[in-house]
Amino acid sequence: MSTPRKSPKRPAIRTGSAAGAPRLDRPVDRPADDEIWPRVTRELADDLAVDALARDRAGKAPFDEVARLQEAGLPALLTAPGPTRRGADWRAACSVVREISAADSSVGELLAHHYALSWSSRFLGPAPEADPQRGTGPLALDVRTAEERWLLAGGIEPPRAGSGPDLVLTPAEGSGGGWILDGRRSFASGVTVADRLVVGARPGGTGDLLVVLVDPAHPGVFTDAGTDRVGQRLAGAGTVTFDHVPVEPGHVLGALPHDEHAVAPFTTLAPLALRLLLVQVGLGIAEGALAEARDISRAGQAGPAPADRPGTPAAAHAAGGAGAGDDPYLLLAYGELATAAHAAAAVVERATDALARGLLAGWSLGPEERADIAVLVAAAETVTGRAALHITTRILELVDGTAGADARGGGPGFDRFWRNARALTAPTQAAHRLRDIGDHYLNGTHARLTLPA
Repeated sequence: MSTPRKSPKRPAIRTGSAAGAPRLDRPVDRPADDEIWPRVTRELADDLAVDALARDRAGKAPFDEVARLQEAGLPALLTAPGPTRRGADWRAACSVVREISAADSSVGELLAHHYALSWSSRFLGPAPEADPQRGTGPLALDVRTAEERWLLAGGIEPPRAGSGPDLVLTPAEGSGGGWILDGRRSFASGVTVADRLVVGARPGGTGDLLVVLVDPAHPGVFTDAGTDRVGQRLAGAGTVTFDHVPVEPGHVLGALPHDEHAVAPFTTLAPLALRLLLVQVGLGIAEGALAEARDISRAGQAGPAPADRPGTPAAAHAAGGAGAGDDPYLLLAYGELATAAHAAAAVVERATDALARGLLAGWSLGPEERADIAVLVAAAETVTGRAALHITTRILELVDGTAGADARGGGPGFDRFWRNARALTAPTQAAHRLRDIGDHYLNGTHARLTLPA
């Protein structure tokens, strides 16, 4: 940031345990000071909250937002933890993503994808016993990311059926080996501002999926920004075209076997990790919207009373002070919404703890344990998605009065929370998740072990 911003304190409704955030000036090769994490994360969140509405309405590529992240040191520090305590552990990273998302969920989504991708060489590379130098070689993406201070973007999962062509790798000519990457893919976050792209592609278009590291500055990489998004407009989404882009052998991070029976349970934590990080973003949206609405109501700036509240004059509702704070219907509404946020947080915390244990288990993780983690992640997605949509919709009624006023440029801008929640949760089919949960609970069936989960 070129000029300091005065950031008002933003009292959030925190419904779970808080981990820390990295200090601004910590070298990447020194252990993180866990006591500094909460302060730095909050300072950055407060800074982002100051102009979140203005930036959302401008809808520009998030170069300024990435500059703020880099100044705080988050891209270098939100990487998979190593033996020297470099990087952030799972619970701490989830807490940072959730806190930042409460202020600006687009930036939270950037960090979610970045942190999940930093695990790529861990999930998809060779097992430790097959690579004794694991963590120090060219495949150690987390180490390179911290050293180079990269912001990662992309996606390792193949496209869903009917969503477009796959990326294709062909062997490079000559004695140096390597591959040539071609194709076109759309990505939900970060590709317009990333330092490196992590993408999955198939040799010849079939067979096992190789995950490769690509420099977006290469002249064969073309990015079209996704500027017409309803929500999450500053997440850096876009479509990337790869035209004869060389991939060195050392930039192949790992592989995902085509046969699901050949995939290790630990490898299949990759999609679950990203899904749960995006759940943290959704929970942050709900908590951020509720906290800001509470501040507006406390200040007596709430909109007119809804028509379905008999006996509550609009003037008394909007008068502030005791009138707003003692309104039984307003208290009832906030009690309902706060309970929904608490319930979602409880489910998310349980899934977060389960996935943390799975990551610690590493390659010893079994299919039963993986299945249990998948069920908890699916439950967190379902509960949090519904809570985020319900809370952000209800907030529009409580605070803005009407969504139309906000669309005309007036009001406190709470429509962005609803739009962001819709954009984030739309790709997830709650019915599919509930069916998987029910099948596991009733029949003991395991979810599929292949990408996408």
